[in-house]
Order: sequence, then structure tokens, then C-alpha cells
Amino acid sequence: MYPEYMMESIKMVEKTRPKRVEIAKIGKPVVEPMKLKEREEILNRFHPDYKADARRVLRIGPNKGEKLTTKVSELLESHSRISPDDIDLSNVDYDVDVLIIGGGGGGSMAAIWAQKQGVKVLISTKLRIGDANSMMSQGGMQAAVNPHDNPIIHYLDAIGGGHFDNKPELVETLTMDAPMIAKYLEELGVMWDKEEDGVLVTKAGGGTSRRRMLSCRDYTGVEIMRTLRDEVKNHPEDIYVLEYTPAIELIMDNKDQVAGALLYQTETEEYVVVRAKTTIITTGGYGRLHIQGFATTNHYGATADGLVMAYRAGAKLLYLDSVQYHPTGAIFPEQILGFLVTEKVRGLGGQPVNKFGELFVFPLEPRDVEASAFIRECTEREKGITTPAGRAGIWLDSPIIDILSGPGTIQKNLPAMVRQYHRFEIDISKYPMLVFPTLHYQNGGIEINEKGETTIPNLYAAGETSGGLHGRNRLMGNSILDYNVFGRRAALHASEKAKTVKLGKLHLDHVRNYEKELKESGIETKRIAPILLPDYRNFEVIRKHRKEFDPFLGGGITGWYEEE
Repeated sequence: MYPEYMMESIKMVEKTRPKRVEIAKIGKPVVEPMKLKEREEILNRFHPDYKADARRVLRIGPNKGEKLTTKVSELLESHSRISPDDIDLSNVDYDVDVLIIGGGGGGSMAAIWAQKQGVKVLISTKLRIGDANSMMSQGGMQAAVNPHDNPIIHYLDAIGGGHFDNKPELVETLTMDAPMIAKYLEELGVMWDKEEDGVLVTKAGGGTSRRRMLSCRDYTGVEIMRTLRDEVKNHPEDIYVLEYTPAIELIMDNKDQVAGALLYQTETEEYVVVRAKTTIITTGGYGRLHIQGFATTNHYGATADGLVMAYRAGAKLLYLDSVQYHPTGAIFPEQILGFLVTEKVRGLGGQPVNKFGELFVFPLEPRDVEASAFIRECTEREKGITTPAGRAGIWLDSPIIDILSGPGTIQKNLPAMVRQYHRFEIDISKYPMLVFPTLHYQNGGIEINEKGETTIPNLYAAGETSGGLHGRNRLMGNSILDYNVFGRRAALHASEKAKTVKLGKLHLDHVRNYEKELKESGIETKRIAPILLPDYRNFEVIRKHRKEFDPFLGGGITGWYEEE
């Protein structure tokens, strides 16, 4: 339950609610959407990406000289987990057509479609199949399925939401494939929300000009991942899954092609050599880097492993100077700090209000603009609500949803949110939720084309680990669509390519060369990457017990030791 001092602020929220309801019911926004110039101003002043120390120049590799998010630059300037001289690549443990690194939504979709092409598939995943951000998505998936909508309008929304920095051919592929993907998922078993007459329910999302958000209440990611995971497991003869076996380096051949990967079996502590004619990286994002100290919505394995491996092998990266902070992450109770409060709450009519109950921003601005407005309200304007831990947040007025759409709307459409807060004796149909921006999505990643191909032969990427599709800001509902569209696309093209690939002699010379470049650039660091799993032990405890340090678990909150 909320402390008594917070209840005083909630009374002000309740006092302003009738007027806000009155205006909302006539279809007029209480606060108008920002003009382009206003959006640019608030981003420049308050978005975390625009802080002086938010980015720094990367000193090695294909993107040398570019400014990337500081922690990403640090991560890429790290030592490998292995010495190539210690690895025997002549002893191949698995020889497959298509290797998929990552067992979330993108990896599962890729495996399903690769299997359809008649090739031999292996999935290597850090945790269990399905342990991914894909499982944690809540709000929905965009697809232009309504008569008043079409893929062209969806395309324009996505391009605008990405600040016009998106690769147009990727956005075209995403939006044109969307209706087909929605239909395919339903045929596979996904139970989309529908009206009584069978028409798909579509809701609004931030930055969209049409209602096109398909959902499965607020369990959308769980429902899609359940269906994809089951389909993968339905084909054990064609899709082999190695769980608790993350990839730690790509393997190259003497023809400068990617030829598989070196895996690490965390239970047996053994290396596994996989030779593959084509490789698809679907390792997801980097929320567990806790960029600029933000809490995150991401699962524990989200440590940018794919970026590190692909970059060492020579793949180019794109738009890794941009981070998405979801406007509504839980900030109280403390036990769920950073947990996602789905954008669907605002799509259903929920309103962000300050401690005086004032609606201060249009509820469905693009995410980066909305998040910036929240930060401004809590800092410069000092109108946030302070938690017992000293953090400041904004009220997300959820009770207004039932008032606008009828009793039971929240329970029907947001059961996950209801359960999340019920554990702490907070009824979100009666009381608002306290929220603040939380680190949510990796906007950029490994550069790909519309086939999912990276800039090096035989290597593909799909989903959050890829870059170019979303520009510098992703709209709600395009992430689920992304991993399904490009997981499928990458699989189709990687499978076709695998039928003609002739591999040469395997080697890890790119790891040696990267280590040499680190040294020649004068980079002195103790960091090791990929991180694999973050370590949340106290820094001082770690420093006192360095002899117990397990390099495969990382160190410190971001998986490496702080520099001394």
C-alpha cells in the first residue's frame, strides 16, 4: 500500500479526475500533442542520450571514430573470454546448416522457418529457450489489418517515430509483412484479442496515427513466445536446442566467412565447437548494462553478447548512440523497480499526472518524447512524487480507464498489471501507479539489410540485436513485429544460402587481431566480454574476493570490474 504522505497527492489526482474525464469523453485532448520543434527542444534538454557524458568515441573496429553510447563503447573495447591458442577447432562437436544464437522470439521464429526449408538447425541459448525480452513484452504488436489503415501509413508512422533515421527498405519490409505475420501467428495458435463478432481488437500506441495494436490482453509476449516455443519443440528431429550454452565467439574460415561459433556449456564448463554454413544472431538487447544507472525492464541475459561477437568478427554496427527509455517503469514499490508498466495503460486512456494531479503531457507522444517530459516534470519543475528511497516519479492515473470505458475494463485488459500490483496491496482500478522512465530497448545494433544479412558473409541478425529498422526511437508494438518479420526473413535467406556454402579451414584469427588492435590503440582494461550474466554483488565484496571471480559471470553491476 502507498505511504500516507503519498495518499495526500493521490487525493489531488482524484480531485482533478472528473474534469479530465469530461474532456476525454468528448474526444478532445486535455494536453495537445507537441509540435516537431517542441519535441526537439525537450529531447535536447532532458533525454538521457543528450547528456554530455552519454556518448564517447569508439577507438577500435569497423565503427572506429564514431560516437556510441558510453557503456557500449566500453563493452566493445573489452578482452575476449578466450585465448585462441587454447581452443582446438579441429574437433567439431556439431556440424549444421544453420546455427541460431539466441532462443527468444527471433531465434524461435528463425528456427521454425529454417526447418521448413529442409535444413539442419541448431539453437544455442544462454538460458532456457524462451528466457528473453520477447517473453516480457506486454502491450501488443502493430499490424495494419483495419480497413481504415494500411502498411503505407504504418510505414510513415515508424519513419517519423525513428526521427527519419530508419533504413527505409527495412521499414518497408516490416510494415508490408505485418498483416501476413499477424495471420501466421494466429494460425500457429496465438489467441489475439477479438470482439464478440470475431473482429480483431486494435488499440492506439504512442506515435501512431491509427489504431493498429493487436494484443493478447497484456500477456502478448508470453502468448507469442509460448506458441513459438511449442512449435520449435514440435520438431526435435530438425531443430536441436542447446540450453544454458551461450556463444562466446564467432568462428571464421580462411575464406573470410562466418563459419559457426564457439559455445560455452555453463553446466559442464566445457567449450563446444559448432561449424555452421550460416549463422543467425538473435541475442536481443543490452538492458542489463544499466546505462546511466537506470533500472531496466530487461531479462537477466540482456547483455549485448551478439554485438560483441559480431563486432569482433568485423560486422558494422548502426545507431548505437541511441537508447530507449520506456516512459512508464515502476518506481514504487521498491521490489518492482524498473518493471514495465505497459504502454497499453495509456492506450486504454490512462493519463500521466504530476503530484498536483495535473496532466502535463499528451499521453501518447513517442516514447522518447514522453520519457523526456516525465524527467522534466520530476527535475526542473519539481512536480514529481518522492518515494521513501528518495526517487521521484509520476502518477499514471489508471482508475480513469474504468470510468471512461466501464467497470472491469482494467481487469479484462490488464490482468498482468493487476496481479503485479495486487502483490503489494495496490488496486490499480482504485489507485494510480507511480512510474518513471526505465531502460527498455536497444534502438541500434548490427547493421542488416532486408534479407537480415549483416556486412560479413554468412552472418545474419534479427530482432533487437539488429540496427537500422527503428532509427533512433522505436514505436510501441514494432519490436514484437520486428523479431517475427526479420526472424523469418533471416531464416529464409540463411537457409537458401546454406545450401550452396562451401566452408574452408576454421580459425579464430579475428580474436587475435582484435586483441592486437586493443594493444596498439593503447587501451588498457580489465573488462571481459561477452558479459553473459550481470553480477549484482556489492562492488567492495567483489574487490575483496577477486580470487573467487568467475569470468563467465562477469563482475559488478554491468558485468565487469570498475577501473582502478
